[in-house]
Amino acid sequence: MSRETEGAPDTSHPDPIVSPQAYVVGGPETLPSIAPVPRDPVWTGWDVLLIAALAVIAMATVEVLTVKVAQVFIYPHVSFVQLAQQPMLGLLGEFFGYIPVFLLIVALVEGKYHVPFWQAIRWNWARWGWAMFGLGVLLLLSIDLLARFLPMPKSTPFDQFFASPRDAYLVSIFAVTLGPFMEELFFRGLLYPVLARRLGVFWGVLLTAAPFAMMHMFQYGYAWGVVLLIFIMGIVVTIVRAKTGSVAASFLVHVGYNATQMLALLLATDGFRHMEKAALG
Repeated sequence: MSRETEGAPDTSHPDPIVSPQAYVVGGPETLPSIAPVPRDPVWTGWDVLLIAALAVIAMATVEVLTVKVAQVFIYPHVSFVQLAQQPMLGLLGEFFGYIPVFLLIVALVEGKYHVPFWQAIRWNWARWGWAMFGLGVLLLLSIDLLARFLPMPKSTPFDQFFASPRDAYLVSIFAVTLGPFMEELFFRGLLYPVLARRLGVFWGVLLTAAPFAMMHMFQYGYAWGVVLLIFIMGIVVTIVRAKTGSVAASFLVHVGYNATQMLALLLATDGFRHMEKAALG
């Protein structure tokens, strides 16, 4: 080897051309696949509208079937129209109607999106559960105070459910169990997170409370004062859902609110025996 070439690099066998990416640790060819972050919630607004439409159909169908079964097997000499006006048959129909509605919601969450139902719906019990119940009590007392400054109807269609002590006790049980459970499940569980994701928390709270209040309009004869109070109650309960991230928390506030209302009515009317004593105005 000549002195000129001694120590020079050997180019007789050039290195193969290597892509610069080969020197990058964890280059594109070795990166692990990253799953996209799922939506929160996983369902869409269209899903909520579909559930709402199916719920109306299911509830109406079950209500009609309940009255018809009662007419065929229990009251064969009473007209269908008369039976349909019976509060207890209406309550019974609502109870059975909630079953297919609940199954529809579970089928949406677990069947379509394959996520655990209670986790997706945010049904997590907060440690301050009794505080949430107490908040519901304070909310009812505050709403009752505000009602003194608003025009309240002397009677409403809802009063027919208290025509007898038996009916009143059944309604009270329903009002602190299945009623608030299903309402919270739909409004604060399904509807609110979709609205909050799309429009933000502020509009999510308002637009969840609005249909919640309007749903009760018929029960109270479209009295705007009562509907306004229910709207305010809906705002507070939805704020609880937003702040705690828990539908169970908003459920406890709702139960505390309804339970206080039923208890006050129970005491004021001597066990629902003297409904004329109730301060309905």
